[in-house]
Amino acid sequence: GPLLLYLLDVLELPDPVLPQLPGLLGPDVPAAGLLVVGNKVDLLPADSPGHLGRLRQRVAAACAQAGLRGAPLVDVRLVSAKTGFGLEGLVSRLQRSWKCAGDVYLLGATNSGKSTLFNTLLRSDYCKSRAPDAVDRATVSSWPGTTLNLLKFPIINPTCDRIFRRQERLKEEATKTEDQLSSEERKYLNHLKKQGYLVGEVGRTFQRQKSSPVVDFDPDMLSYSIDEDPRHSPRKHEEREEFTHNEVKDARWCFDTPGIVKENCVLNLLTEKEVKLVLPTCAIIPRTFILKPGMVLFLAALGRVDYLQGEKPAWFSVVASNLLPVHIATLSNADAIYEKHAGQELLKVPMGGEERMKEFPPLVPQDITLEGIGTTEAVADIKLSSAGWVAVTAHAEEKLLLRAYTPKGTALVVREPPLLPYVSTIRGARITGTAAYRTKKPPSLVENLKTTGRK
Repeated sequence: GPLLLYLLDVLELPDPVLPQLPGLLGPDVPAAGLLVVGNKVDLLPADSPGHLGRLRQRVAAACAQAGLRGAPLVDVRLVSAKTGFGLEGLVSRLQRSWKCAGDVYLLGATNSGKSTLFNTLLRSDYCKSRAPDAVDRATVSSWPGTTLNLLKFPIINPTCDRIFRRQERLKEEATKTEDQLSSEERKYLNHLKKQGYLVGEVGRTFQRQKSSPVVDFDPDMLSYSIDEDPRHSPRKHEEREEFTHNEVKDARWCFDTPGIVKENCVLNLLTEKEVKLVLPTCAIIPRTFILKPGMVLFLAALGRVDYLQGEKPAWFSVVASNLLPVHIATLSNADAIYEKHAGQELLKVPMGGEERMKEFPPLVPQDITLEGIGTTEAVADIKLSSAGWVAVTAHAEEKLLLRAYTPKGTALVVREPPLLPYVSTIRGARITGTAAYRTKKPPSLVENLKTTGRK
């Protein structure tokens, strides 16, 4: 039976698990297995020790809620397809599934990172060594629908010898320090550290030996008179490498499938330029604000949270793309600010002025009642569709009445328990004269390298 490699975006929990997924593992599919992979963990800061274990539990809980449990669910993994974190462990887990799995199908919603994962697996030990030269890479784009056909690569057979050689390489690399890397490797690693909080290396044990290029030498080409211009021989067309029949007759394949478009998603209402601002591509730096009753928080023009009733101030931590602006206003002038600045530079997204806002759906309210559990732990996340979320932290037993807004036709979810319950504690100095804290980006963690060689 096939193995379904289901990729989901951990920022979108709990709703990215497709309700149709259990049907794909039904009795019509013999011995199908499911490996659930939570992607984009590199974007989320570590709000407490063991936060990855908690994230994994949330992914497993979302799968159970969608009816995925028992024998078909092989494992749950956390990775970053972009920075390589957790990828070597995922490859090892996939290789252990060789005996019970046929072809592997990479499934997931749009913008979950499927194409990035496909390209990373293509250059890992999971793929035959000659395949990267003969297989098309997947197009990586924030715009949904760029993967239009089935891309595939042949999976290498994990024989005992190959498994042993791979383990030896991983052990050797685990003893390395950053100081032992080449200048190019260190430069690339530092680039990844700026992109995410969790970084890992993806190497190859089985390299294809490339033959040295043959230089065609024509002495007549070097002799020409003063009156003649040198003639350039036309370059030979580089032939694309193709697999032989013996290489693929019994091969198992890993397929990249087109992304499934999510319903009730704010990204469906945006232009490509706006999507690039809304989808986080670098490590998210949380922004924490102290709001009193009667104050309003705007996340661009895509979401709004009103603090209507409460006895004490509360902490509102915004976890969204660093490019999306956050503005604080009073309840009395919030509507006027939205009317004046939606579509303009102040709220940034959507962009295009009055003409753009005429076709953009209005914001629809939903009342939310919460009860605080302490000043260091958030009680819930208010998830403003796919634009991001606001974690609410309040004093113990403090009752809050909030009103949250998202564009009509998009989903507003109150996530309890919150994904990062201690996010309000990773804050720096208070910004004087404002309701906000200035938060600093925590240092990056390299998974399979020691951080330094110095003691």
